Amino acid sequence: MAGQLLNPNLLLAVPLAPLAGAVIAGLFGTKFFGNMVGRKTSHTVTILGVLIALILSVQTLMAVLDGASFNGTIYNWMTVGTLKMEVGFQIDALSAMMMCVVTFVSLMVHIYTIGYMAEDEGYNRFFAYISLFTFSMLMLVMANNFLQLFFGWEAVGLVSYLLIGFWYTRPTAIFANMKAFLVNRVGDFGFILGIGLLLAYAGSMNYQEVFAKREALALLTLPGSDWMLLTVACICLFIGAMGKSAQFPLHVWLPDSMEGPTPISALIHAATMVTAGIFMVARMSPLFELSDTALSFVLVIGSITALFMGFLGIIQNDIKRVVAYSTLSQLGYMTVALGSSAYSVAVFHLMTHAFFKALLFLGAGSVIIGMHHDQDIRNMGGLRKYMPITWITALLGSLALIGTPLFSGFYSKDSIIEAVHATHIWGSGFANFAVLAGVFVTAFYSFRMYFLVFHGEERFGKASTGHHSHGHDSDAHDEDAHDDHHHHGLAPGEKPHESPLVVTLPLILLAIPSVFIGAMTIGPMLHGDFFNNVIFVGENHHAMHELHEEFHGWWQMAVHGLMTMPFWLAAAGVASAYYCYMVNPRVPAWFYAKFKALHTLLDNKYYMDKFNDVVFAGGARLLGGGLWNIGDRKLIDGLLVNGSAKLVGWFSSIVRTGQTGYIYHYAFVMIIGVLASLMYFLPSLKYFLSLWHV
Repeated sequence: MAGQLLNPNLLLAVPLAPLAGAVIAGLFGTKFFGNMVGRKTSHTVTILGVLIALILSVQTLMAVLDGASFNGTIYNWMTVGTLKMEVGFQIDALSAMMMCVVTFVSLMVHIYTIGYMAEDEGYNRFFAYISLFTFSMLMLVMANNFLQLFFGWEAVGLVSYLLIGFWYTRPTAIFANMKAFLVNRVGDFGFILGIGLLLAYAGSMNYQEVFAKREALALLTLPGSDWMLLTVACICLFIGAMGKSAQFPLHVWLPDSMEGPTPISALIHAATMVTAGIFMVARMSPLFELSDTALSFVLVIGSITALFMGFLGIIQNDIKRVVAYSTLSQLGYMTVALGSSAYSVAVFHLMTHAFFKALLFLGAGSVIIGMHHDQDIRNMGGLRKYMPITWITALLGSLALIGTPLFSGFYSKDSIIEAVHATHIWGSGFANFAVLAGVFVTAFYSFRMYFLVFHGEERFGKASTGHHSHGHDSDAHDEDAHDDHHHHGLAPGEKPHESPLVVTLPLILLAIPSVFIGAMTIGPMLHGDFFNNVIFVGENHHAMHELHEEFHGWWQMAVHGLMTMPFWLAAAGVASAYYCYMVNPRVPAWFYAKFKALHTLLDNKYYMDKFNDVVFAGGARLLGGGLWNIGDRKLIDGLLVNGSAKLVGWFSSIVRTGQTGYIYHYAFVMIIGVLASLMYFLPSLKYFLSLWHV
């Protein structure tokens, strides 16, 4: 099979199968075409489409491992001079691995949705959206040119807008999806500037053609400045990644995206939208490797996100928001790896994280079902005996998240910490501190949630808990938190129940790779030739070289991990959470009383939302008000519209004084007019007469 080209028709079927399911469910399963197909048909066609995509993706990965590849045009959309705008696929180890992760997690989410959305009126519409989301992400990861990358980039943004605002009758959902859309536009502005710079100076949108000119691009400066062109282009591209992958300060949209149904939280936060930025930077490694300044920028932004977003997870009481801030922190870890020039480690963590984060989100959704849509972890406790499958899978996911040796998260997270320690890029000192401190923080908030939900006193089903609580942030509106027809929380005396098989089966299937995938794949993905000729690392960057020297197999790495600082920091985090929430609950209360100002800062999310509201939204309102008052009201309405009307009226008032009704007045005006005309045209008349020699 070595050297063979993959079949382009089979590759095209990968994104088109979910698209076909989305079209059938979205058109024929909704009011648009009169609900021609029912719920069963809608979920069957969408699940079948994603299943076909998964099977073909696995076959593609197997073929790529045997040496097959594909990089070519599928459809030539437009040619403008020498510029070709086309749909094309670049299938190599990176894209094939992403295809498998996206389709597998998406399939689990599709199956899970049958149980989670069973009572929702928008059932068919939801399946259409998540299937369309899968199509968009596949087009993004399979692209071989910037045009298709941008199409997939914007498509996942658009569908995420529809999914976050799925319950469009709730003001909080509409606010959240608009916030996500606007913040992503900020990042996308940088992204398109980066693409534009590369297009202007490389003359192509094709990845390989741009990469071929990278040495020449590295010598250019931005016109009118002494900034290196490639540095500016890479930073602009990364600003796009900051929006999509929720890096500080463009992270503010992601926690609010919890307003959407839980399955899309798993889809957006696990394998698809938020990892698009990480994938893009890894794909652009030939360009980023030529700019240490851009890598430093990436490293520092990732470090800030990894540490400070983790702190916010400690004080959250909404089960989904705890996992959401965990996602932010882990995306920071991936970004730190990118900035350390360890792209393969970032992609490896992306892959392992996709499984255990999807597991944690779907596990949170299972808890929400069992609790009758109560999301407040303070109203839970002791769920272990009522929901055994959800409990054990959530425990496995949490252990993977905190980097417990032998679990998948350990291999990727530990590799990131080692890569940061080995790099010498500016900012690595702070990054090293951030990723180590983040280990303790992650373990603490993860097991705080785990203990409060599954162990300890049963706090549900009591009149004092107020079983209509939803556990949202203080800035959310609880009365709008879910559809009005849902009954929220367990009534007094009511007990939780395990979720149906259609919900627990995806949990079990996601728990398996959450435990084993790291040990199985670390050898070939990080220390083998899996990413050869796909990800490029310059000779001046030594992080991966040092990782190769220290690696002696997955088992030895796990054994050695038991003696390293990250393991003991994680253990300390778990022990601290156990003591604070199981043994001595007065400790958190004491901390809250002593450090109320700090708690207020965290509760207000570092005041980023307020800052954006006052500075950017307030500035926009001020500018808009000024433009309306001066531009619209005074210039357009006052001067142009009303002013022209007044001018005509004034002129008319003068002219009409001559309308007396007397014939001799009109005759006098006519004579004056003839004389004026003769005087005006007399020079011209003399000229023409002179031509005729008169």
